[in-house]
Amino acid sequence: MTTTGQRQDSPPPPTESVGGPLARLGAAMADNFKWVITAWLVLVVALGAAAPSVFSSLAGAGWQANGSESVQVRELAQEHFGGNASSAIQVVVHSDDKPLDDPAVQQVLGEATSVLTADARIGEVIPPQPGMTISPDGHTGILIAGANANTDDMVRAVDDLGGDLTALSGDGIDVYPTGASALWSDFNKANHDAMIKAEMMSWPVTLGVMVLAFGSLVAAGLPLLLTLAGLVASAGGLVLLNEITPISVWAMNFAMMFALALGIDYALFLVVRFRDALRKTANARLAVAETMDTAGKAVLLSGLTVLVSLSAVLLVPAPAVRTMAVGIMLAVAFVLAATLTLLPAVLAKLGRKVNAGSLPYAKKQQNETDGSPLFTKWGKLLDRHPWPFAVGAVAILIGLAIPVLGLKVAMPSIQVVPEDAAVRQGYELVQEQMGIGAPGALQIVVPAADAQAAAEAAATVDGVAAVTPAMPASDGSDLVMLQALPTVDPSDPALGGTLDTLRGELPDSALIGGAPAENLDLQQALNDYLPIVIVVILLLGFLLLLVALQAPLVSLIGTVVSLLSTAAAFGASKLIFQDGHLSDLLGFTPQGFLDGWGPVFFFAMIFAIAMDYTVFLLSTVKEQYEKTGSARGAQISGMAHSGRVIFAAAAVMVGVFFSFALAEPLPPKEMGILLGIAVLLDAVLIRLVLLPALLRLTGNAAWWSPNWLRKALPNITFSHG
Repeated sequence: MTTTGQRQDSPPPPTESVGGPLARLGAAMADNFKWVITAWLVLVVALGAAAPSVFSSLAGAGWQANGSESVQVRELAQEHFGGNASSAIQVVVHSDDKPLDDPAVQQVLGEATSVLTADARIGEVIPPQPGMTISPDGHTGILIAGANANTDDMVRAVDDLGGDLTALSGDGIDVYPTGASALWSDFNKANHDAMIKAEMMSWPVTLGVMVLAFGSLVAAGLPLLLTLAGLVASAGGLVLLNEITPISVWAMNFAMMFALALGIDYALFLVVRFRDALRKTANARLAVAETMDTAGKAVLLSGLTVLVSLSAVLLVPAPAVRTMAVGIMLAVAFVLAATLTLLPAVLAKLGRKVNAGSLPYAKKQQNETDGSPLFTKWGKLLDRHPWPFAVGAVAILIGLAIPVLGLKVAMPSIQVVPEDAAVRQGYELVQEQMGIGAPGALQIVVPAADAQAAAEAAATVDGVAAVTPAMPASDGSDLVMLQALPTVDPSDPALGGTLDTLRGELPDSALIGGAPAENLDLQQALNDYLPIVIVVILLLGFLLLLVALQAPLVSLIGTVVSLLSTAAAFGASKLIFQDGHLSDLLGFTPQGFLDGWGPVFFFAMIFAIAMDYTVFLLSTVKEQYEKTGSARGAQISGMAHSGRVIFAAAAVMVGVFFSFALAEPLPPKEMGILLGIAVLLDAVLIRLVLLPALLRLTGNAAWWSPNWLRKALPNITFSHG
């Protein structure tokens, strides 16, 4: 509101109402620009000081099922057997022309032992043992560097010592650190390098899409700067949180990608709405208030939906999986906070300068008061022909979802590590010299009195190639350790049957573990918790939509179509990563399964993204419905006002996610393609086709709610004023 003699852009008196709580928050941010900027600068600088160490500080292990039998075995091995646990470092020493007893090889073994014993994280160093860790031809031996620290510190030990150990190679003698800790060390490094490279490639692509979407260099740059502030703050926050509890390094990898995509989504939605509000009022403060009162609510509810979906993953008793969810949640929380505080302050300060640097084609867009003409036409087309579009979209999605019924999952194999990585070279050498199952020995810890019975029973189990002699505990306790060498590769699904048989036929006092058993126990825990996670996510997602939209039918529709797009994305991923379609084009060797943590974790991520777009579309439609009372008109107008935003946001997300398809390691490639397909299907077939068509078919019934429910729910509206 302006008065005579008052500057056109001056704020209204503080006592004047600008709307609901979020509108008042936006106005407060606009009124306190300097304080808001100062607070965010202090926060970013303070947390940013810790951010550079994020990848070296965070935990490299944590892939285990807490409380499982295999974890118990690892703890017993570390306590009673000099650290000869699954986390021990195995150093493979090999020479084609020299046996292990050759003086030159013995010297290398001695030097390797000196490197290992000098580190306090290493427990007992066990030299190669005949019949156990020496190959039949005597040219390959394995030093066992026992674990004297937790699994995360053992991965760091390989990070620190790996270079010194491989440097001992020469004169026809090869030295390779291998084992589970070395696997995670090399894999985390390869994964980190791939993620950084993909992120660097995604930023220019994102900026290009943003410029096309906004038609303004200033408006396009705002979301990127906002997201960068959130990412820096979240990186520093993860480092500090890691001081309290170990946080997986994968948490930051996922957080970088997910927060970039979501942060740009949120900022895009607010900036577009702000520019729309500026066409109705010259007062930037009032425009910010209106933006926060409408789009701000949608962003807040979307962010809460994402956080709620990811919180369900915390039910899974696996540290790495839980902390990946925590990392993304922290990043989303920072990005959401920046969107609701920093962005309104900057927008109010910029005012009409938000359109600075406009490209010629964007002039017309900036004057469109009734939304996009193109998406208005699209909304009217869906209004006239809802059935063909709805049936066609459902048919495509169900067709893509059907393959998910044959989806197989397993923990990643050695193939996820680059071929030139030391751990893979050592792994393959051990298989070549000692048998295909040698790198995945199953450890059996049993009281000495039952050792003979356990050894005899294990030797008769199908799938066991050999059982090593009993090794007494190094601390004098009444325990011994046997090792059962499988007849198959540690990643072979048949090993699961062998493990089950061993656990069923060995004496009750025997506990069976080892790195392959830890993977299998983790996979079982993920499988057991998947239905629980899915039900919790669906229930909480529905309840959040119900609170936001105050209408049971449209909330149910929004939840079901999000589930449909998620199933279709997994079905498409089964065809690509399990069956190998497009593997040559995408540059990977299919493992014959999807990585085991994918269904639980990616379901939460994909459903969160799907609900993100659901909130954006349905909140806009509900705003129009509140204004007009016409369901058909609201669908058309909602599409006109949100279609371009959804399309642009999806283009950004697809660009970000598909950039990870160029990664060499399989898991980030798998993640990027799976999420990219999910966004593509969700934006094109769900938000722009199926959901609007269903709104047309259900009409006013979609927005009906019984009086008792309206009284029970908080009164949330999306229209301003």
